[in-house]
Order: sequence, then structure tokens, then C-alpha cells
Amino acid sequence: MASTTRRTPRQLTFAVLAAGAGFFAMMQSLISPVLSTIQHDLHTSQSTVTWVLTAYLLSAAIFTPILGRVGDMVGKERILVLTLVGLAVGCLLAAIAPTIGVLIIARLIQGVGGAVFPLSFGIIRDEFPAARMSSAIGAMSAIIAVGGGLGVVLAGPIVGLLGYRWLFWIPLMIVSLTALAAYLLVPESPVRNRGRINLLSATWMSGWLVALLLAVSEAPKWGWQSTRVIGLLVLAVVVFAAWAATEIRSANPLIDMRMMRLPAVWATNLVALLFGGAMFALYGFLPQFTQTPTAAGYGFGASVTEAGLLMLPMLVTMFVAGLLSGRLEAVFSAKAQLVTGSAFGVVACAALVVAHDERWQLGAAAAVFGLGIGLAYSAMTNLIVKSVPAHHTGAAVGMNANIRTIGGAIGAAMMSSIVTGHLQASGLPRESGYAHGFALLAGLSILAVAAALLVPTVRRAAHPAVDGSAPTPVTPPTPIGAAAR
Repeated sequence: MASTTRRTPRQLTFAVLAAGAGFFAMMQSLISPVLSTIQHDLHTSQSTVTWVLTAYLLSAAIFTPILGRVGDMVGKERILVLTLVGLAVGCLLAAIAPTIGVLIIARLIQGVGGAVFPLSFGIIRDEFPAARMSSAIGAMSAIIAVGGGLGVVLAGPIVGLLGYRWLFWIPLMIVSLTALAAYLLVPESPVRNRGRINLLSATWMSGWLVALLLAVSEAPKWGWQSTRVIGLLVLAVVVFAAWAATEIRSANPLIDMRMMRLPAVWATNLVALLFGGAMFALYGFLPQFTQTPTAAGYGFGASVTEAGLLMLPMLVTMFVAGLLSGRLEAVFSAKAQLVTGSAFGVVACAALVVAHDERWQLGAAAAVFGLGIGLAYSAMTNLIVKSVPAHHTGAAVGMNANIRTIGGAIGAAMMSSIVTGHLQASGLPRESGYAHGFALLAGLSILAVAAALLVPTVRRAAHPAVDGSAPTPVTPPTPIGAAAR
């Protein structure tokens, strides 16, 4: 690992972090457009192949906050390296998987890589001076957001030219090099939160996350009123209550509930839930809309590659907005950016309800939504990072990412139920199903705007930085230590 006496240039540290986080984000969306190809190649059923996505989602949901917390305790760069190695191992196993069962196991292993998000933001907080932290977080958020969209764009060309297994070979090569670079170049953490992982708390948290995400992911197939879905949702509520009670009583909690009760934290997490629902649903269903055969009376009969290219305007605008967000924070606060980003989501989804007959209309709506993602992603992370103590950064950012994922799963499941609720005689969804679905996403975005308005406008309090550099601004209205007293 990089020596603490000979510091790696911050730009190089950022490049390593960006490569790891960007490629994991890309892995989240790279597989979705080619599930039918994988189903045919591995001779499996449609219901079974969807577990390639579900397994990845469940694994990432569990490991993201847990490994973020471990990084806070034992060193973020150490856990970052282990996380990248785990992601690389998962990619290797997926690339050579002879059966669908092996591929699902590989995706479970890849989910470990979800921890790169909180670890990367924690390292940025440790290594960057306060004056540059917001812009660095904004740039990293932009890269993560673009990575998620880039998977949709690249999946078609890669499969068309090389075959679907190269969706794992290419990330394997990049992630392996990134893991080596992280080991050699990323500095050791100057901030530690001594303690140990509460195994009971980790078990409870894993339990309610799995029950909740499994219920909402499978609800479109099983039915929202099915015994299995209702049973899992009830189980999720019961186990969540047990987890919260355990955390409140614990002297060494996995997720400090006092931290989660800070107004800036819970309000931002609520925005993450709502905005994540709109964002992930749009990622999944806008390409699906464009691929609908024109015989259905709408859609464009686009190929996977053409549908991905239609997402390019979104990638461009979200990247630009993310890069600018941190630099603008002095005159355009993180709260204002969060409100504005959510409002862009309202405009884009509302436009899709009434105008989706031409490709340029979809591209324009996607570009507007991209502006919203770029601003909101950066603002959410900046608000969380600046509202919690440095030694809680990994756990807090990890939980925010998890809540955004939960929102995404719920939004995608609700959209799927609406789109497939009324089918044509041909088996294709009706145009009205998509219109109602886009209206739902506009509604989620409106609620996200309302939640963003609840984020307090906080005075910045300067706390000494751990490395002796400029003070790091943190903004909890009630310090966690004070809440304990």
C-alpha cells in the first residue's frame, strides 16, 4: 500500500478510485439489456435468468454498508483493494461460467464490489482539502452516474462483436489493474473508527434487505398481492424493527442510528429513495420502449445498440452537471442542487407522458433527466459526507447508496407492473401502460422535490482536518456526541 510518508498525488488517487467505482457502476446495467442472449446461451428459463440481476442486487445491498463500515474501522484502502479483488474474481467466474447456477454465484461475488462507492467517497474526504472536496465528490458522482448509463450503451456493441462473455472479460482486465493500482498508490486511511463489527446487527440488516428487495424484485412476476410477496414484506418490517432495536442498544453499532436521525441525513436519504425509484426505472424502461416493434402502434423497433445510443444525451448531460455541481456549490448550494435535480426529473418524466412519438423527444427528455441525475447524485453525496463525522463516512454513504438501490428496485417493480398490467393481443404492452408508468415516475420525482425541500439549510462548522490541512466543513445541526448525552 502507498506509504503515508510519501503521499500519492491526489489526481492519481482520484483516477484509481474513479476507475473502480465507474466500472462497478457499469456492471450494474451492462447485463440487463442482454438477458435474453444469456438465457438462450445457457439454456435456461426467463424466470431463472432474472436471478443474474437479482443476485447482484441482493449481494451489493448487503456488502455496501457493511464493508463501508469495516473500511471506516480498519482502513479504507485495504478494504478497497479486497473489494476490487472480489469484483475481479466474480468477473472471472462469470466469464467462464458453464451454467446459469455458476453465473448466479459469480454475480453474488461481484456484488461485493458495491463497497467501492462508500470507500471511494471516504478516501476523498480523507485525502482532499475542504476547498476541493465538493468538486471531487461531484466529479466522482458524475463518473458513477455515467458508468451506470454507459452499461446500457455498450452492452449491444460488445455482445454483437465479441459475445456476451466479454461483458465480464473486459471489466476483469480493467478491475484487476485497478486493484493493483489501488494497492500501490492509494494512501492509507488517516481516519479510523476503532471497534468491531456487530455480527448480530449485520445479520439483521442483511435479513431485512434481502426480504425487502426480493419481494419488490419478484412482485411483478409473483403479483403484489401474492402470499410470498406479502409474507416477505411483513418479514422485512419485523426484521427491520429487530435490527433498529439492536443498533439503538449497541455500544458499537453497524449503522449509528443517531447519525441517521440527523435532519440532513434522513431527508437526503428520503430523496435518494424517491429519486432512485424514478432514475432506475427510466434506465430500464426507456430503452425497452424504443425497442418495441412499430407494429404495436408505438415504439421504434430499435436494436439493443440503437436503444443504448438513445441514452447518450443523458450520459453527456449528467456528466457535465456532475462535474460542475461541486464547483458551483459556493453560489448554488447542495440543497438547491438537490431540489433542482429532482425538478428536472419531474420535467423529463412529465414530457415523456405526452411526447414520445419521435426519437428526438425521447432523447431530449433523457438529456433533461441526465441534468437532474448529475446534480442530485453529487448533492446527495456532498450532503451526507458533510453531515457526519469523518469516521462514519463509509457507513453513511454506503447506507445512502443502499437506500437509492432500494428505491430503484421499488420504482422498477412498480413500473413493470404498470407496463405489463394490460397487454395487447400480441403480448406487447399497450402504449398507455408506458404513459401511466412515466406518470408514476413524474410523481416520484415530485415527491423527491418535496423531500429535498426538507433538507435543512445548515451553517457550516469547521472541524480540524485529520491531516492538518484546511478544516473540513461538517454540518450536523446536532452533533452525534451531543445526541448521545
